[in-house]
Amino acid sequence: MTVKDKVVVITGASSGIGAATAKLLASNGAKVVLGARRADRLETLVHDITGAGGQAAYQVTDVRDAAEVQGLVDLAKSKFGGIDVIFNNAGIMPTSPISALHTQEWNDMIDINLRGVLNGVAAVMPDFTTQKHGQIITTSSVAGIKSFPGAGVYGATKFAVRNLMEVIRTESAQEGTNIRTATLYPAAINTELLHTITDEAAKQGMDQLYDAVGITPDAIARVVNFAIDQPAEVNVNEFTIYPTKQA
Repeated sequence: MTVKDKVVVITGASSGIGAATAKLLASNGAKVVLGARRADRLETLVHDITGAGGQAAYQVTDVRDAAEVQGLVDLAKSKFGGIDVIFNNAGIMPTSPISALHTQEWNDMIDINLRGVLNGVAAVMPDFTTQKHGQIITTSSVAGIKSFPGAGVYGATKFAVRNLMEVIRTESAQEGTNIRTATLYPAAINTELLHTITDEAAKQGMDQLYDAVGITPDAIARVVNFAIDQPAEVNVNEFTIYPTKQA
């Protein structure tokens, strides 16, 4: 498999999709470098991966800080000799009606969901451009392809990510840098995203939906593994992942 020996940086790696993806890729021979804000979670995850025979490292990383994201990429290069893939997965989802004016949460989503992705792109682009290969994978959302009441600002950040990733793909093709992209549009995946919702009415509705139809983050991990595992000349670049039960 082409996953084997790939050096993969994952943000938002301390739980949910990031943690599930780290475990799966490492079990298939990838060298994973994990970033998130919770050191204890990262330490435990790396311990589990290495204990099972995998290769992993971590560094506490706040994706809002470009220097910290660059430091995570630099760790990958110093520890494993290079970088092949970045999975921009960190994100928050404090959904609420626009009229509720949770403006600080709006800014937090912009900083993490969009600026955090841009920081990841900026950290790998010089290496990917020079070596003329690399892969950028980013978690958007079904709210990045459909508009949902209550998710106006969250969706705006995810629509922006969708546009950004498609432009990276087309510019890479035009520039001959062979950078592959994959954008993920998960629906109801049971992760800690729901814990970031402070609006009571919004949280109640989301909890009911996820309790009824939600599936595990392993579903997304398998998609990431599939995207990385394609031959270098193949770019499978967009995936919408729904629970079968979700309308």
